[in-house]
Amino acid sequence: MSKFGVRARFLGLCSEGVSAWAVALVALVAGGLLSATLALAAHTFYKQQLRQRFELLASERYSRIAERFDDQQQRLDGLRRFFSFSNEITPREFDGYARPLLQRTLAYAWAPRVEAAQRADFEQRTSAWLGQGYVIRDQDAQGNWQPAPLRDHYFPVLYTQSADQPALPYGLDLAGQGARQATLARALEPGSMAVSEPLQIMDAEAGRPAAQARGLLMVAPVFSDAAPHGAAAGYVMALLNLRELISDGLPALADDNLVVRIEDPSGLQGPEVVFDSQNEAAPLALASSQLLHLADHPFQLLVRPSVAFLKANRSSAALTVGLLGGLLSLLLSALLYSLFSQRQRALTLVEQRTAELRVSEQSLRGTHNQLRSVLDAATQVAIIATNLKGVVSTFNAGAERMLGYTASEAIGQLRLEDLVLPEELSQRAHALSQRYGRCIAGGQAMFAETVQESGAEPGEWTLLRADNSHLLANMLVTAMLDEQGLWVGYLAICIDVTERRRVHEALAARDRLLEKLSAEVPGGIYQYRLDADGSSCFPYASKGLYDIYEVDLQQLHEDATLVFERIHPDDLDRVRRSVRYSADHLTPWREEYRVCLPRAGLRWVRGEATPEVGDAGCTLWHGYLTDISDLKGVEEELRALSVTDALTGIHNRRYFQERLKVELDRAQRDGLALAVIMLDIDHFKRINDQFGHAVGDLVLRSLCQRIALRLRRTDVFCRLGGEEFMVLCPGSDAEQARLLAIELWQGVRNVPIEGVGEVTASFGVAGWRPGEGADALLWRADAGVYAAKQAGRDRVEGELT
Repeated sequence: MSKFGVRARFLGLCSEGVSAWAVALVALVAGGLLSATLALAAHTFYKQQLRQRFELLASERYSRIAERFDDQQQRLDGLRRFFSFSNEITPREFDGYARPLLQRTLAYAWAPRVEAAQRADFEQRTSAWLGQGYVIRDQDAQGNWQPAPLRDHYFPVLYTQSADQPALPYGLDLAGQGARQATLARALEPGSMAVSEPLQIMDAEAGRPAAQARGLLMVAPVFSDAAPHGAAAGYVMALLNLRELISDGLPALADDNLVVRIEDPSGLQGPEVVFDSQNEAAPLALASSQLLHLADHPFQLLVRPSVAFLKANRSSAALTVGLLGGLLSLLLSALLYSLFSQRQRALTLVEQRTAELRVSEQSLRGTHNQLRSVLDAATQVAIIATNLKGVVSTFNAGAERMLGYTASEAIGQLRLEDLVLPEELSQRAHALSQRYGRCIAGGQAMFAETVQESGAEPGEWTLLRADNSHLLANMLVTAMLDEQGLWVGYLAICIDVTERRRVHEALAARDRLLEKLSAEVPGGIYQYRLDADGSSCFPYASKGLYDIYEVDLQQLHEDATLVFERIHPDDLDRVRRSVRYSADHLTPWREEYRVCLPRAGLRWVRGEATPEVGDAGCTLWHGYLTDISDLKGVEEELRALSVTDALTGIHNRRYFQERLKVELDRAQRDGLALAVIMLDIDHFKRINDQFGHAVGDLVLRSLCQRIALRLRRTDVFCRLGGEEFMVLCPGSDAEQARLLAIELWQGVRNVPIEGVGEVTASFGVAGWRPGEGADALLWRADAGVYAAKQAGRDRVEGELT
């Protein structure tokens, strides 16, 4: 019996078919157990990472809240030191110091100690500066206000500063309630602070609880020598809203990774919740509890992970490991089964390949017939095949039509070199001989380029037709290889390009004409393309565009980014908006803007273009650009001359009126201060009469130089006419302008002018009042000058009421 007739046995016990299934089953079970072990380990590691991330977030949240508690204590302590080291603090000084401290704080307040004997006088004085009735008062259980009963002393709220409305009402007596008295008593130690029990924040206007009304009152005593021994001269207070203090700067509730809860463990009825973030907690056995301190009060901080934390830290590693392990086990089982049954599959594969080869042989016969049909159908392309000696072996119908030979006349009778103009073939052969350093025959010239430059683009050749006429064609010659990769001949593909050559020559002539015309046009002519995706380029740009932007025109054909990089940064956004508007509305584009050039520096450019819709949703502009720097220079010179006084070189009346209108609008809009100083040279007519107008002009110029040296950069100095001058002072009130006028007055009178002596001037000052117009402001300044002259000249008159 043949050895191939005996079936192999696995371990001498099972047949080949049975052993393959057994090995596959064992591999599957072992792989499944290993995958389950790895999945369990991955899940354990994930839980450990989850705990570490939570502890890191909880520690960071505790540090943030503790830092904010400390910040509130430091701010209140700063306010206490402000009162401790000041003899008397006005409401304006308190507002100026307390307002910058209001970040994350509802309100700050000051409650001085008022003895019973001082109450009436204190209420009367406070009502006078408040402009309304002020009474030391208490609030009963129903929220009604009533005058405070007689006590030895009071601590009424005198100053209060809040972002929206006074959260601590004026006159509220801190000593009028037991809980507040206890808070004040805990804070009596020097340098200490105390925090009240959670309290209801009251709306001072309506007398009822305000929205988000739960808060804490933190107090700090202020001591002075005038107060009784051991007693505070008053208390500074900070009203805190824990929700605003803790939640500021945190993500939205839906995105916060932590659920935060703060409890007051010292509540009368047990721990009291003073803050709850109110987002949903995740079903995880993770929690953090730490102790916080605010002044003398401890708070318990409880932190748990939120649903957002669980979503952000989901892991499918265990499931992935299990699935991949199971998949690999299954693949290993299939592979083992495949290896044990390889012989049968190999025999089956041989049978399939044999059948496929038979089908391929039949297909090749059909393909050969189809190829012949395709060659004959290509009537616009000449396809010529040759052997290694160049003798034609294939001549399709397109070659017959193009060259005038029949297939019978060409095949076996003609060589490929017989179809090319001899002079051209000789020139190319000579050039190739010089390149390679050896003699190359004419018949080898067209094949040598194919060997040297495989895959080269088709070259232009002049072909000879059967009637000796010439034909310009693109001819590509490639090598034909057999199954072993050996050359067996050449294949030439020819396309008639005579008509295309004529079209290209006509286009070239048109381009040359366009270049000549554009060279005579000042500036540059261009075509700009903006695609739907935002990319842009210049499909056409005349040489004049190089002088405009100093950019390589070839680069602009591909990308227009370099042009926008040349535009001045202050004008770039305006130019981009105008281009986008022109594209959206198909309106003509016109702009004047500056460009920063590497060689020419800063230049002005004017551009105009007309848009149209192009292909693929793009927009095409056709227009021109020209350099208008010289024109802009003339405009600037004319503008300077129109606003400058020719004699003194300072601004004239026209410029003053323009700036005054601008500054008045700004002061009215932004609530800024504004003042003017008007001055008139004393006895200027006498100077002209005594010394002549030339000396008078010298006096005017000298006075302008002295005054200009003492003005700020923001001040505007103008000559109204004759010997009258005006100084516009943006940002200055009447008092600041008066001090500046005094300095200018002294600078004028203290330095005599050569040939004339002492020259003096009369000054008038006026500060702008809300709602006042330009005429009224100038009239008051002029009235000040008139009053100075009436009082004897050579003086400064402050603002007149």
